Formats: sequence, structure tokens, C-alpha cells
Amino acid sequence: MKLIVNTDDDYESLLGQWSDLESGLAMALHHPDCAQEFVHRIAQYDRWMRELLLLDTDIGLYQLFQLAINSPAGYSTSHALVSAVLCQMIADAFSLSVQERDALVQAAFTMNIAMTGLQDQLTKQNTRPSPEQQSTINTHATEGTLILHRLGVTDPLWLEIVQLHHRKTAADEKPDTWSAARRLAYILSVVDRYAAMISPRHSREGRSATESAQSIVTTHDAQNNHMGQLLVRVVGLFPPGTFVQLDNATVGVVMHRRTDDKSPDVAIVLNDKGQLIRPPRLHTSSSRNPAIAAALPASKVREHLNHHLILQLGAHAA
Repeated sequence: MKLIVNTDDDYESLLGQWSDLESGLAMALHHPDCAQEFVHRIAQYDRWMRELLLLDTDIGLYQLFQLAINSPAGYSTSHALVSAVLCQMIADAFSLSVQERDALVQAAFTMNIAMTGLQDQLTKQNTRPSPEQQSTINTHATEGTLILHRLGVTDPLWLEIVQLHHRKTAADEKPDTWSAARRLAYILSVVDRYAAMISPRHSREGRSATESAQSIVTTHDAQNNHMGQLLVRVVGLFPPGTFVQLDNATVGVVMHRRTDDKSPDVAIVLNDKGQLIRPPRLHTSSSRNPAIAAALPASKVREHLNHHLILQLGAHAA
């Protein structure tokens, strides 16, 4: 089901739903003991996320990537939401069972529940973690599992994925012998790293989505490479909401993925002098020239963009 974004109201409605979902999730993650029926609430946010993705997956990705790359404010919640969406898409690609899919996505929502506040704090500091902060980072998977159990989570697969999501792979470890929890935790660990790379910190800029993907698929770990390649196939080398430079020196933002991963639909937003184009100009995948020359981190685009007009263009391209 596609939602055609024709009016300000259409865009504001969809943006508002994603924002409301993020706000509700933030309350649950920051104040889990105050969230009535915590497990039921996470399941509700899970269903809400899936419904929004069914309306239009590319618009969902567009808004989430813009959320992730534009500001470190509320990082812990945006990171959890982006990770859950990517896990949902990978679950679809793998045709996971309902049980495995639910455990994976709900683990993505809650994997860092033991360090939610610390995550937000770390994005705002320019120094390395203090010894106390590092201790919390080192133990958050185990502590998070205990917190979730106390909050009423009884699904052993969900709990074990959270427990294992930072476990390193031994050199002699054979993935074909992994348990379901270990396999799903590995998927989550790759998604976790990818989502973290594209997000900015006060101490560094976020990477482009393409650079983040290439970092994941060019390691010495063959299993990691395979999972990274799958992630790239699922979201695209240039996901919606990310910036690209074209070979005529103009800059665009990706609106829609296409079969040819190197030729998504793009809204050209800056001219070759770096000046804002009003209104943005549609460049569809059928138009081979100009071609995408490189992905850009969000920090390279300082202009305030009219995302309603961009998504209108995307609706027409679709």
C-alpha cells in the first residue's frame, strides 16, 4: 500500500506518526519502570512501525535516515527505531518465522535499555568515556537482559539476543553451528554498527550510508561481509533520505530505491555552486545522466530543505 504525498497535510500526517512513535518509544526506554505493561507497549510500537512501513517503506526510510543523520539529539531512541526498521526489512528478506522476527525486532528496540541515558550523553561529549561510563558500556548487554526480565519479558529468544548482541565471533567459530539466538544476535550486531556509523556525534560527523555499508562489507570476517552485503541489498547502496553528489557537481537527496541500486530516484537540491534549488528538481532512475558520483554525509548539506516538496516529487516519480 503506497501513501501518495500530495499535500502538506499528507506529509505532516505521516511525519507526525513517525514522530509520535519515536516519542512514545523514548518514554518507554528512558522510563521503563513507569511504562505500564512494558512488554505490551513494545509490541504496540512494533505493530505501529510495521503499519507505517506498509504505507510506504521508502518514505519511512527517508524520514528515519534524515532523523539519524541530521541531529544527535535523542540519539538512543532514533538509533533503536532505525535498528528495528532495518531488522524488520532483513527479517522479510530472510523470511524469518514470526517468532524469530518478533524477537529480533523487539530486541532491536530494547538492546541498549541499560544505557539509554548514557547513549544520549555520549553523543554530546567530546571526550572518551570515563572509566565508570566504560563499565556501563561493557556490561549493558547483561544488565539490559536483567532489566527486561524484571519488566516482564519472558521470551527467551528476545532476552538471549539482547544478551549476545555484542558477542565477538571467534576465529574458529562456524556460523552453521550457531543457535537461532546467536544467529539473530549477529544480525542485530551488524545493524547496530551500521546505524551507529551514519549518526553524528559532537566528537565526529556521521558517515555517509554508503561509506558505512562499505566499512561493514570490507572486513576480514566473511560472515560479517555476507551480512553487510545483505543489508546493502535490503536498504540500497544509496538509501532514501541520504545525500549524493552527481557527476555534474549538483547535489541530491535520494527519494526512492530502484532495481538498479546505483540509479535511485533523486531530488536535486543544490546546484553546481552549492546553492539551493527552489523547487527541487526530479531526477529519475530512467535518466542516466547525470550519474551519481559519490555519497555525501549530511554535514555537507547545510541548507534547510523542504522535505514536503521533495516527497511530492518522489510521489510523482513512483
